[in-house]
Amino acid sequence: MTFVESTPAAGDATPTPVASADRSAFAPVAVPPVVTVPQAPAGPALKMPTTAATSAPEGPAHVDGPSPAGMIAGHVDAAESARPLSVFDMFRIGIGPSSSHTVGPMRAGLAFAQELRQADFTPDRLEVELFGSLGATGRGHSTDRAVMLGLEGYEPDTVPADVVSSILDRVQQTGCLNLLGDWTQAQVADVKFTPFTVLPYHVNAVTLTAHSGARQHRRTYYSVGGGFVMEDLSDDPQNPRVRALASPDAADVHSQPAPHPFPTAAALLRICQVNGVRISDVVRANEEAVRPRAEVDAYLDLIRTTMGECIDAGCRATGVLPGSLKVARRAAALFEWLGGRSSGPAKGSIWAGTEDDPMRAMDWVNLFALAVNEENAAGHRVVTAPTNGAAGVVPAVLGYLLKFTPEGREDPVGRSRDFLLAATAIGSLIKTNASIAGAEVGCQGEVGSASAMAAAGLCEAFGGTAMQVENAAEIAMEHSLGLTCDPIAGLVQIPCIERNAIAAVKAINAARMAMWGDGRHTVPLDAAIETMWQTGQDMMSKYKETSAGGLAVNVVEC
Repeated sequence: MTFVESTPAAGDATPTPVASADRSAFAPVAVPPVVTVPQAPAGPALKMPTTAATSAPEGPAHVDGPSPAGMIAGHVDAAESARPLSVFDMFRIGIGPSSSHTVGPMRAGLAFAQELRQADFTPDRLEVELFGSLGATGRGHSTDRAVMLGLEGYEPDTVPADVVSSILDRVQQTGCLNLLGDWTQAQVADVKFTPFTVLPYHVNAVTLTAHSGARQHRRTYYSVGGGFVMEDLSDDPQNPRVRALASPDAADVHSQPAPHPFPTAAALLRICQVNGVRISDVVRANEEAVRPRAEVDAYLDLIRTTMGECIDAGCRATGVLPGSLKVARRAAALFEWLGGRSSGPAKGSIWAGTEDDPMRAMDWVNLFALAVNEENAAGHRVVTAPTNGAAGVVPAVLGYLLKFTPEGREDPVGRSRDFLLAATAIGSLIKTNASIAGAEVGCQGEVGSASAMAAAGLCEAFGGTAMQVENAAEIAMEHSLGLTCDPIAGLVQIPCIERNAIAAVKAINAARMAMWGDGRHTVPLDAAIETMWQTGQDMMSKYKETSAGGLAVNVVEC
């Protein structure tokens, strides 16, 4: 697929709306024209996210080229990156309850153990120290368990569920870890939670130290969001030299320039306008420049299938979620209630959830989100989308598409692929121009980003134009601004589980509002993303995944 590149001069007007190929479901009856304020062509100048490290006179040194982790961490400007983030970066399979506090630390533990073996450094004891947000909510997020799983050689997408549930008890009984499975045993000397020490490079830091007699080997890692990890190669975290943890294949892919890069939403709209294509077409063209179409489609289908399996698992599981709050699972009971009512009309005064209920689809969307996030809270397998704490939004809206809309029922595979490709574009813009980490910008960066991605995906699957899709994402993001991340007891349960359901309904509403318009609107998505970043920087740290403010201190644990 070859597109014409657009090189507009400064001050070019907003792209003219292009009619959708098929908008019959939303085509309005004749109404008076609405006067709208044209959006700025490029929005405000977007600043890349910075961390405390950049306040140092010289800033951190980066020893590798552009990478997904580097883009997310903010040291690679979106305009300078070889390619936007890929669907393989945006949607990743892992375990709950957190991408930044569970999946990232697990990958760090695995990398450290592999480094020790490659260096022929056989340790007799290990120390783990969790800093900043990892130290503040690490217990509730099972960060200590995640590091241990990584040290034993497990990966987030394949670790067996019984290993996840049993490793802490085993280590408490034996005091030892089996590094990389059968390589060597080492004593776990200490796991320290240090919430009030924030290392300069990033608020999510873990330092692993291996001892062998009088010798020691130490490495610090930064979990920068979405399961991505940066590795500090220096001996002094106050003056970090970082590089991204990435497989050789992933590094090779991201070294190859994309044919159609889009550092901003305005740039993406220009590509679509000049070529008369949709957002999913642009993302697919970038994907297929480095991977065969069959591989891209197989991964999109895997993500859709895994999301569906997660919903199914959540609808079957009963009982109480792990942790001190003793939160009861609700999805299974709701599934049973809805299933008993959805096949017929109202029976007397019992109308909710029946065919006579005009809002019954919303109950199912709530169910889908609750099911996924209860599975996430239990530490089970989910799709990071774009984080684990927000993992229920995209599957819930995708479930709405497939169960309740003609588009989804007529072409479930094709519409799902378009949905995920468009969602990838929006997630990439948010990740590289702001943040998806609750520890950096609060929940607006997690659930807010997921809602924007889902809104864009649904609008794309409805046949929306590029401008309508951008509008849908903007609506969802704009009305997520200011959301704090204040999990009670550091658990990804309250308010996280219900918040995913609310954000999924918001995404559907945003997509439908956008489809009734022609895409022209006042606030560009670029401006909403920049506002989210600025709001996150102004937000007090106690509202950014530390459980030191908000609901976390106003609700008494029982």
